[in-house]
Amino acid sequence: MNAQEIIRSIEAEHIKSDLPEIYVGDTVRVGVKIKEGEKYRVQPYEGVVIGKRNGGINETITVRRVFQGVGVERVFLLHSPRIDNIKVMRRGKVRRAKLYYLRQLSGKATRIKQRFDRAL
Repeated sequence: MNAQEIIRSIEAEHIKSDLPEIYVGDTVRVGVKIKEGEKYRVQPYEGVVIGKRNGGINETITVRRVFQGVGVERVFLLHSPRIDNIKVMRRGKVRRAKLYYLRQLSGKATRIKQRFDRAL
């Protein structure tokens, strides 16, 4: 076995199989594990997926939400043990691979049409 096959076999053990199909433009709720003292709790983070990167074990999504009038973006490593669950709330109809233009918009202009041809 060469080095790449060894790396792929190690990565295969850590890849999650229960993740939903996530597309750019979807509104998702990500359950993030947060450690408080000795206990863990799950904090939901809901927003619009404005970008996806890489593949395999390094796959990430960028989720944007507006909190108290300020835009907040977080990058989540999909196969990380810190991610408890991901739920797709609604599908968005977009024509771009990256939705960085949403950063300049505010209020009702940031709305994305809903897509009904893909199942939740």
